Amino acid sequence: MSLTAEKIHDNWIEYRKRVNEYFPTRKDALNKMYDTFEDRMIMMPASSIDHFHNAFEGGYVDHVLRVMDCAVTLLDSWEASGASIDGFTKEELMFAAMHHDLGKAGFPTPGGEIYIPNDSEWHRKNQGKMYKHNPANPFTMVPDLSLWNLQHFGILVSWNEYLGIRIHDGLYDDANKPYYIARSADAKMRNNLALILHHADHMAARIEYERWANGSAAIAKPIASKPKATTKSDLSAIDASKLFNDLFRD
Repeated sequence: MSLTAEKIHDNWIEYRKRVNEYFPTRKDALNKMYDTFEDRMIMMPASSIDHFHNAFEGGYVDHVLRVMDCAVTLLDSWEASGASIDGFTKEELMFAAMHHDLGKAGFPTPGGEIYIPNDSEWHRKNQGKMYKHNPANPFTMVPDLSLWNLQHFGILVSWNEYLGIRIHDGLYDDANKPYYIARSADAKMRNNLALILHHADHMAARIEYERWANGSAAIAKPIASKPKATTKSDLSAIDASKLFNDLFRD
């Protein structure tokens, strides 16, 4: 499984366009953060093991765009099925979807990436461990680092966005049980943003797993229409061949 250099380039352009269209009051702070992470994030994977999801160059951005599109599809489906979509805004849902896995970008210091290419050919070939965790970083859960990065760059987050990012892994994380398994009416979540985001992330990851299992290219175009706003980061002059420098050196 892999993406073409052209697809990686186009995904990043689309990603930065969505920042400007969807978050007009926060775009300056967001663009500052993404300028910092740009060289790393363009090429980073969405996971470290091939049978998880998008464990290849450019896999992270490809995954996040898909989660955002799945979230829009599910939002419409929930509403059409009679579920409440009150109590949160579409901007909040898109913000949480775009940043649910931000912690996978690592820390904003040089060498602070979470995933680094696995230098063990045996582990790559026999266990599918294409990347390994960077031992230079302290242990952290992805949602915690996602939220830490946002506050580090001074990006304001609503409670709905905070909770969506924090518990997007659903019951895969035992720490989320109090939110998902409420013992009283008062303890139940006040709106459906976190549930929609969790399902969107699960849907996207499953789609990506199936593409890996079927050996098909994960280069489908996003479902949602592309934003018209211009991006702060101009990548039009990128030499696509340079995108792959320094990756998978064994």
